[in-house]
Amino acid sequence: MLAVMEAIIYVADEPVKPEQLQEVFPGETKESLERALRTTAEAFNERPGGMAIREVAGGFRMTTRPEYHEQIREYLKTRPNAKLSMASLETLAVVAYKQPVTLAEILAIRGKKSSSALHTLLEKNLVAIVGRKQVVGRPILYGTSREFLIHFGLNSLKDLPTLEEFAQLASEQL
Repeated sequence: MLAVMEAIIYVADEPVKPEQLQEVFPGETKESLERALRTTAEAFNERPGGMAIREVAGGFRMTTRPEYHEQIREYLKTRPNAKLSMASLETLAVVAYKQPVTLAEILAIRGKKSSSALHTLLEKNLVAIVGRKQVVGRPILYGTSREFLIHFGLNSLKDLPTLEEFAQLASEQL
């Protein structure tokens, strides 16, 4: 069963969740499949190699090991992901840490116009419309998407660094 799970994780386009495996293993419960997925990931990650199985966005996904990212980028002739402008990154940070948040609230925090950055984040599916605020005018509320979790390798928003950790990381980089 573990070898089959490993193969499924390898070919899957999206993180594999236990409930998706119930069709493949009909006699198993969601809980036993979740334990088996964790066991598969632990066993796979104990082996040396360039790949790892990580828990991302509520499922399991095969990824390259972080320590090899620079060599992989060199091989692929790419640069670190710089496809988002600084305005988009700032807007994304506000949404990630303050969600659900309105455009006006983003503007108040950033102090700059954010509509074009927000539009870019919506196009890239990193941010999603999550509802409307129950106030006069009913402005749209924004939050991060599942694609955000996948893109940044997070299992949930709880995995985001705290603002204190973020400040410490930033000061170490400078």
